[in-house]
Amino acid sequence: MPASRSYDPLPSYRPVAGEVAGGWSVPAADLPLGPLVLAVDGPAALDWTALADGVADAVRSAGRVADLLDVRDHYAAAADERVAAAPVPADDPFFTPLSRGEVADLFDAVPRPGRPGRDGVTVVFGPGAALCGPDVLWYADLPKRYAEAAVAKGELPIGANLGRPGEPGDLVRLFYTDWPVLDRHRDAIAGRVDRWIDVQDTARPASLDGAALRGTLAHLARGPVRTRPYFNSTPWGGQWAASELGFTPRAGNTALGYELIAPEAGVLVGEKDGPRVELPFQLLCVLHPRDMLGEDAHRRFGTSFPIRFDYLDTVGGGNLSLHLHPREQYMREVFGWPYTQHETYYVTAAEDGARVLLGLTEQADVETLRSQVEDSIAHGTPVPVEDHVQSHPATVGQLFMIPAGTPHASGAGNLVLEVSATPYLYSLRLYDWLRKDARGASRPLPHRHGFANLDTERRGADVMKDLVQQPRTLRAGEGWREEVVGALPEMFYAVHRLVVAPDAEIGDDTAGRFHILNVAAGEGAVIETDDGRTHTLAFAETLTVPAAVGAYRVRAVGGEEVRIVKALVVEP
Repeated sequence: MPASRSYDPLPSYRPVAGEVAGGWSVPAADLPLGPLVLAVDGPAALDWTALADGVADAVRSAGRVADLLDVRDHYAAAADERVAAAPVPADDPFFTPLSRGEVADLFDAVPRPGRPGRDGVTVVFGPGAALCGPDVLWYADLPKRYAEAAVAKGELPIGANLGRPGEPGDLVRLFYTDWPVLDRHRDAIAGRVDRWIDVQDTARPASLDGAALRGTLAHLARGPVRTRPYFNSTPWGGQWAASELGFTPRAGNTALGYELIAPEAGVLVGEKDGPRVELPFQLLCVLHPRDMLGEDAHRRFGTSFPIRFDYLDTVGGGNLSLHLHPREQYMREVFGWPYTQHETYYVTAAEDGARVLLGLTEQADVETLRSQVEDSIAHGTPVPVEDHVQSHPATVGQLFMIPAGTPHASGAGNLVLEVSATPYLYSLRLYDWLRKDARGASRPLPHRHGFANLDTERRGADVMKDLVQQPRTLRAGEGWREEVVGALPEMFYAVHRLVVAPDAEIGDDTAGRFHILNVAAGEGAVIETDDGRTHTLAFAETLTVPAAVGAYRVRAVGGEEVRIVKALVVEP
C-alpha cells in the first residue's frame, strides 16, 4: 500500500509522447526550415515585449533572421468598445455581464504579413496573432493568478487589458471582458497549436510541442487528475492553510483556497525535478468534453465544468460579508451566465464557538433590513444581522445548503470547503461589517442586486429542514458507507460523503458523470481505476474523476477513519 503523505501544493503529471523543454532555444530549433510566419498568441496581461525579445533572440541564435510584428499595433481605434460588455443597468458601478465579444472584433483588418526572405522568420505576437494565417502557431500562457495578484497589489501595468493600450490595468475589465473573450479564442485554436509555452518565467519558459500537448490532455481526461492549488488573501482571511498546509500568505492570510475552479485552474505537466508547464484545466473540457463531463453534463453545460471546490479560511480571521447569489433567470438575463451560483459549505475545521449565518429568521422584515443596509452604506452604522439572518453552530462535518438567493456568510473561526456551482463573479454583498480594505476603502456593496434576488419565502424552520440537512445512508458495506449530506431539487448537483474505515475499500462508478473528491478527515486515500491508474489523495486535497473513468475503488490510508466529500451532477 502506498505510504500516506502530506498535502502536495504542486501535483504534476508526466507528459505523453514528448517532454517539457526549458528555455527558448528548443522551440526555436524546432521551427521548420525556410521562410515562415510564426504567430505567438496568448492573453493580454503578460509581458509581450520581453516575450518577443526572447523569441527573436532565440531565432537569431539559431542563425536565422527574425522580424517582429505586434498585432496590438493593428487593433481598431474602437477595439475597446467592440469587445466590452455594457452593464445592465447602464450605470451599474459593480458588475457587467460577461462579454460576448470575439478577438476578431479587435481588428478592422487582421494584419497579413508577407513572406520573409530566405530562411527568415516573421514573428507575429500578441492576442489575436493566430488570426494572421501563420505557418506555425505557438500559444504563450500566463496563469490567471498572476494578473489577479498584480491587481491586488495595484501593479497591473498600463495596457494589460485587452484593447486598452494606454489605460491602467482594471480588475472588472479583466474578469468580465478579457478572460471571457480570450478564453473563447484560446479554446478555438487549441486543437492546432504547434507549441504551448508557459511564460511564468519569461527568460526561461517551459514548453510542450503540440502533439505532446494534445496526447497528454487526452490521457489526463480519462483518469483522476488534480489541479494546482493556490490561496488568495482578502481582508477577512484566516491562517489555517498557512499553519496546516504550509502555504505562505501573500498578504498576511490564506483566505481563498482555489482547489478546483475551472476557469482559473491549471494542471502541471512535467517531471518534478525539471521544467513544467501549467495547462488550463478548461482545455480538458474543451478538447474532451464527453470524457471529462459525461454525455448528459456536456449536453447541459457545454464545455463549462459546472462544479468548483475551494476553501474559505477564516480561522484567526473575520466574518465573510453577508451576501447572496443571483437567481437563475436574473443570472442569465442580467449577467449572461447560462446557469447560476448555487453553493454549499462543508465545515472541515472550526474554532470553538464558530458560526455560519444562513437563511432568514421567521421574523425577518426585508424592508427593515433594506433600510438598515442603506443607512450603513450612507453613514457607517452597524447592521444587526442576526435580527434578520439565522446563526448556526459550525459543526465539523456539517454541510450547509445555499441555493441562489439565500443570504449567508461563514463566520470567523471556520475552514469551510465550498462545494459550489462554477460561476463565481457575482457575489451580491449586503453588509461587510464596516470593514476596510488594505487601502482604507470600504468594499463595494451591490445591495440593489442583492435585494432583487433575495429569497424571502424560505425562512424560520424551513431553513433548518431544507438547508441544514442530516446525513442519510445511500449504501453501505463492511467498513464503509456512502451518505447523502446535501441535495435539493432546485440544485443541479448533490454532495455525498464516503466514510471508509482503516484498510477498508469502497467501490464506485462514475456511470457517465464526473465525480469530485476531497479528503475532509483522516490521513488520505488511494484511488484505483480499472485501467490500472493509481492516485494518492492526502487530507485536504481535491481530485477530479472524469466521467470516462467508470469503475474505480477508494481505499483508506492510515490508522483512522477517512471521510471524503464527493460531488456530482444529478439528473434534471
